[in-house]
Amino acid sequence: MAQGKRGKPPPPSVLKVHLLMVPPGSSVMNITSIDLYVTQLAFQYTKAYEILLVIFFILTFLFFFFFIYFIVVLLIVFFTTPHVQENTRYILFAHMLINDTLYLIMGLVLSVFYTYVRSVPMPICYVMVTLATITFKVTPYNLAAMALERYIAICFPLRYVMFCTTQRTYFVIAAMWFVGLLPNIADFTVLIVSVEKTFFFEFLACRQESLIVQPLQSVIRSLSFIGSLFLVAFVILFTYIKVIIIARKTNSKSSSASKAGRTLLLHAIQLLLCLLSLTSSITESYNGEYVLILMAFNFLIFMCLPRLLSPLIYGIRDEVFSKYIKKMYSSKK
Repeated sequence: MAQGKRGKPPPPSVLKVHLLMVPPGSSVMNITSIDLYVTQLAFQYTKAYEILLVIFFILTFLFFFFFIYFIVVLLIVFFTTPHVQENTRYILFAHMLINDTLYLIMGLVLSVFYTYVRSVPMPICYVMVTLATITFKVTPYNLAAMALERYIAICFPLRYVMFCTTQRTYFVIAAMWFVGLLPNIADFTVLIVSVEKTFFFEFLACRQESLIVQPLQSVIRSLSFIGSLFLVAFVILFTYIKVIIIARKTNSKSSSASKAGRTLLLHAIQLLLCLLSLTSSITESYNGEYVLILMAFNFLIFMCLPRLLSPLIYGIRDEVFSKYIKKMYSSKK
């Protein structure tokens, strides 16, 4: 009996129990009836799995489009408000929104490709996986930059204008992408010297694991992810402690230092969720019948949820964005 890639028939132990229930010597005990029975069970099992998979993908798409809608609203506010475009804090925030949108688009496309498009040309797959990994790493870098911006604003207010200029902000953004790209350059170098030229013309299942041909690639990937995330964690922890010290000195819960401390704490929660997303590579190594549902669950919880926090933090808590969003919707009524 042939079995598809998206579903698995019941295990042999289950089939054995059903077959033992048939009396020996019965007219039912023939090869044709057994094959028909096994085929029906496998069909029912596969059908239920397909329905569950479709439900998960529908939920994923709904969550994704809600996220995109909210981000578009915030970006409209950013690009239509001149003084917001000149503020370092909001430039970094807008960059995070664009970066996270790219990451989620790539994540969704890769999930759909892996589920329904079984083979993808290697160059196209490599470009998509590279863009997904870079945008994943840029998110914590951006959190660190935003934490440092709050640290300078609270601890060195007189030097803020000198340090946090528009030009320096865009330079920091470019540096984030360059640092995020470095591990992929090293990975591609290892790949070129390790495979035949025919490998670049192959069609394969588009996952990062399909592009790993040497253990060194896994080492580069792990070190870059873990090193980046722990460095960002140190930056956020350091800035949070410094800002909280200033907040306690002011003895005011409504001070800018206290607000900055709460914002940094939310950044720390985002970073923790990013760290938890690394567990998805472990859980998805399970090759059972529910691997595709597991991938959809990981996408919702570990990819979409952390990136929804940023719009919520600034869209609801930030006075500038909340003011313009209210004005935007009140003008439509």
